[in-house]
Amino acid sequence: MSHYDDLETRSADEREAAQLAALKAQLAQIDGAAEVESLADLTKFPVLRKSRLAEWQAAQRPFGGIRASNVTHMFQSPGPIYEPGSVASADWWRMGRFLHAVGIGTTDVVQNCFGYHLTPAGHMFESGARAVGAVVIPAGTGQTDLQVRAAADLGATAYAGTPDYLKVILDRAAEMGETLGIRRAAVGGGALFPSLRQDYADRGILCLQCYATADLGNIAYESESQEGMIIDEGVIVEIVRPGTGDPLPEGEVGEVVVTSLNPDYPLIRFATGDLSAMMPGQSPCGRTNARIKGWMGRADQTTKIKGMFVRPEQVAELVARHPEITAARVIATRDGEMDAMTVQVKAEGGEEAAWAASVTQVLKMKGRVERVDTLPNDGLVIEDRRDYG
Repeated sequence: MSHYDDLETRSADEREAAQLAALKAQLAQIDGAAEVESLADLTKFPVLRKSRLAEWQAAQRPFGGIRASNVTHMFQSPGPIYEPGSVASADWWRMGRFLHAVGIGTTDVVQNCFGYHLTPAGHMFESGARAVGAVVIPAGTGQTDLQVRAAADLGATAYAGTPDYLKVILDRAAEMGETLGIRRAAVGGGALFPSLRQDYADRGILCLQCYATADLGNIAYESESQEGMIIDEGVIVEIVRPGTGDPLPEGEVGEVVVTSLNPDYPLIRFATGDLSAMMPGQSPCGRTNARIKGWMGRADQTTKIKGMFVRPEQVAELVARHPEITAARVIATRDGEMDAMTVQVKAEGGEEAAWAASVTQVLKMKGRVERVDTLPNDGLVIEDRRDYG
């Protein structure tokens, strides 16, 4: 497969020189920013965390005083945190590089099953599909029978969405007696478990995943070699010791910190809260940028379940809504190939039905509510029991 552009095969020196020039241009737009002479000088800047960004935004709407230009959309993520978006420039979130790596191009019809409302994922992947010349079915989430009907009638050849929802569509299609023509899948918003990837492979579908966020766009992506995730050309990625801004040596697991080189929204050393590690060497596919091992857990307790982030602050709000609740814990598990959520509640009295309604309202998804007599005294309010092996 050909590469997306010449940026993917640059030498390390060429890439570093270009990124340093772009970084200096970014910093020139920020009053009082320190000067840099190399990418190593990024350590002069503090790590920016989502909690701090939320504080800035609460004090100054919409983006906390961070200069944003060419804005055509404004999105809301849980917190709430607001992110800019744009269609004023081509592929603003840089997703085309990933879709090209999946093998999606001008002959494809992409069923885009990411959400289009408030959150930007649907727009991000549509932008990437346009960049590679594919036709898009803006399917969004839910209404599985209609998803099957659209995929069959409109000749969908590729899927974009969370990893597990494609299986829901395929299984429902089989029940309806429909044979779909989907052969490639570009997924994100949750972990692609090995068993699920194999299930798709057994059906003749190549499924690759990317690592992207609403704030930063594409950060890293898989290629056909499926050996780690190649860092996108439009960002600088550091792996730092959790809770600090200190870079870690290659191979050590730490928090992913990203500097975006998007001139429309300059985020410097933005902490994702995710854990990963740098891999040695280069990808066998010929792309020369550094690779990370992929998602290896959370540096904090914030956890993605069913494609949505669940934050400790939300668990605290759930407890505060019901005076009888003394403690609660959200547990992420797997039910077959789907994410599942259980909320354990320790309480004196109260009704499970009322708690379940609050779970849906506060956590933005349904989950099983379980009354328990005790909870471990370990400080955890969110526990991820899924196997990422």
